[in-house]
Amino acid sequence: MRTRKKVLVGTVVSDKMDKTIVVRVERIMMHPRYKKYIKRHKKYYVHDPLNEAREDDVVKIIESRPLSRLKRWRLLEIVKRGGVKVEVEDVPEELKKLEGEVKEPESEGQKVDEGSEAAEGAGQDESSGEEEG
Repeated sequence: MRTRKKVLVGTVVSDKMDKTIVVRVERIMMHPRYKKYIKRHKKYYVHDPLNEAREDDVVKIIESRPLSRLKRWRLLEIVKRGGVKVEVEDVPEELKKLEGEVKEPESEGQKVDEGSEAAEGAGQDESSGEEEG
């Protein structure tokens, strides 16, 4: 009789290699003495023949025969796609406008402060300013 293969669920940490992903699997265990639940994690090298898994995806992996020195698991399915990372160039124009609106009052406030300092400094002698500096 054949034994059932282990199936684990984890998060893809790296997909930079060809046909290989690194999956971090977390488990919760109780400390033997203190009876407190603590998290433990382990990284597995997983065979991904179609290069379909991406970083931050939640995947299900299954035990297999040794495929290389480190790979002993295969990708079974992608349970959930991870968050899409937004590049700086992909920011919509609306957000850029909002960002500009936020910065404008700050810069105007700085101009007013600089103007008030300049007005205060205009009443003082230039020679007294040189002696302080």
